[in-house]
Amino acid sequence: MLRCLYFICPTDCLEATIDQEFGNRNFFYTSLGNSVDFDSDTLQQVIRLIEKNKIHKVCFVLSHKNRFVLDALGNREFYGIKGLDPFYKEIGNQVKRSEKSWQTCDPQFAILSFYLNKKIKELQTNLDTLLSAEIKIAGKIFNKDARSFEDIYPGLMWEDSLSLN
Repeated sequence: MLRCLYFICPTDCLEATIDQEFGNRNFFYTSLGNSVDFDSDTLQQVIRLIEKNKIHKVCFVLSHKNRFVLDALGNREFYGIKGLDPFYKEIGNQVKRSEKSWQTCDPQFAILSFYLNKKIKELQTNLDTLLSAEIKIAGKIFNKDARSFEDIYPGLMWEDSLSLN
């Protein structure tokens, strides 16, 4: 049986939906808006969890109606909550960058894809140096209206502005 670790936001309440949809042996790591900071202590916890439970796959999941993402895109009521400031700043920066470089009928999906790709890259970089086993890492956005999980745009990354002469 495939063993998966899901990084989720507790306000999305996706545990039962993920268990029902994917039917694997699932483990969950929660943080508000998936704002987990991969510092050395957190990385060691994740590595111990992966090794102890023989996890094969990691997946970052956010709902397209995640209350913290919507708040970061809107009135920012939760700005100032410990640990969320970098998340809000990152979402704000990506909104500005996406307006210049990405056109899509669903800009929120693009911003969520960017954010989850960034988290995937952060974790993958650290796991590659600290873990001997190869772990597949993916990202999904849950569409509550359609009750479906959609793959994020792969490799979508907006970096700081670049000027070529």
